[in-house]
Amino acid sequence: MKNISVVLNEPRFPENIGAAARSCRNMGISSLIVVNPELPDTEKMLKMATHEAADIIKNMKVYTSLEDALAPFNHVAGTTARTGRDRRPTHAPWDAAPELKCLAQNNRVALLFGSESKGLSNDHLKYCNSLISIPTADFASINLAQSVMIICYEIFKAHEPPGPVEPKLANIHETEAMYAHLSEMFMAIGLYNEANPDYWMNKIRRFLGRCNLKAADVRLVRGLCRHVLNTVKNLQNHNT
Repeated sequence: MKNISVVLNEPRFPENIGAAARSCRNMGISSLIVVNPELPDTEKMLKMATHEAADIIKNMKVYTSLEDALAPFNHVAGTTARTGRDRRPTHAPWDAAPELKCLAQNNRVALLFGSESKGLSNDHLKYCNSLISIPTADFASINLAQSVMIICYEIFKAHEPPGPVEPKLANIHETEAMYAHLSEMFMAIGLYNEANPDYWMNKIRRFLGRCNLKAADVRLVRGLCRHVLNTVKNLQNHNT
């Protein structure tokens, strides 16, 4: 559990941050990260965290950019209650937990939660390698700290699946640089839809996000991008 962090993106209420910290302590997670909290009232956080989880609040990292917050992580599991044609398949917490625990043996894993009012947008979910949805009855909205507890509990009690330990994967900083390189290549070769400029990038993110890319894989993709871009540039120079 030491390689797992809870990341709260744009939480509205400091009490929920404190209660989430307490949930982390219950399940053996010591790393809490907060991105753009609406009301960063430490006193209210500490009151809900109680004495037992006060150190998690005091040591939590606060970022203004979600990409910066996720940069060092090798796998990001996003949480969402919304599904649809444009959203990737989601997994129940108990189905996702064994794989996440296995990944965490050799990788840093982020559990990403959205704000109480808006959840995670498609722009936030683009950083995610997997998605988790908590099944409910008629009312799908679950309190933020309760969501943290449910998912952390499932990971805490999960058994790692038999087989080899997952290798060290590329982190978000490395994969985002790769996606930027791919986007540049798509533009250069004309694989670009003006009506929907993110069409191909969303497709490629979903595909590569499932592949558990290692740093060497990312370097290979970026080498391909450089080769294509240089070829396009040479052709353009030749034609002029």
